Amino acid sequence: MITRFLIILFVSMTGFLAAQPVTGLWKTIDHETGKARSIVEIYKEGTKVYGKIVKVLNKENPEALRCDDCPEPWAEKPIIGLQIIRGLEKDEDGWFADDAIIDPERNKVYDCRIWREGDILKVRGYIGWFYATQEWHAAK
Repeated sequence: MITRFLIILFVSMTGFLAAQPVTGLWKTIDHETGKARSIVEIYKEGTKVYGKIVKVLNKENPEALRCDDCPEPWAEKPIIGLQIIRGLEKDEDGWFADDAIIDPERNKVYDCRIWREGDILKVRGYIGWFYATQEWHAAK
C-alpha cells in the first residue's frame, strides 16, 4: 500500500516538474564574475516564447545603453526593452529556435534552447555543434 502511494506521488510530482512554465522574470548571471547582470522577462505570444531585458543591473545610466553594432533587427535599439530571445517553439526538450538569441555585448546571434529546472532557467546558445549553457535564476 505504501509502495503504491509512493509510486503515485512520484509520478504526479514528475508531471508537475515537467510542466513548470519558463515564463516569468529571470536574473541573468555573468559567468565570469558570478554577479547578476540583468532581469529578463520571458513571455508567450500565441504558441511561441520570447524574452526581453526589463532591467539592467550594476551599470551607470542603463537607460542610455544601446545595442551598438548589433545586426538587424536589434541594431541601435535600447538595451532596456530589447527582445533578446525570439520565436522559440515547444519541443520534447523545452523551447527551441534557430537564430533566436542575441548577446548584445558580443553582437552575436545564436540558435537557442531553454528549459526550466526548479528555480533555474537553463539557456543554451548554439553555433553548429558547439554550445554554452547559462543558468538564470528566478527573480524574486
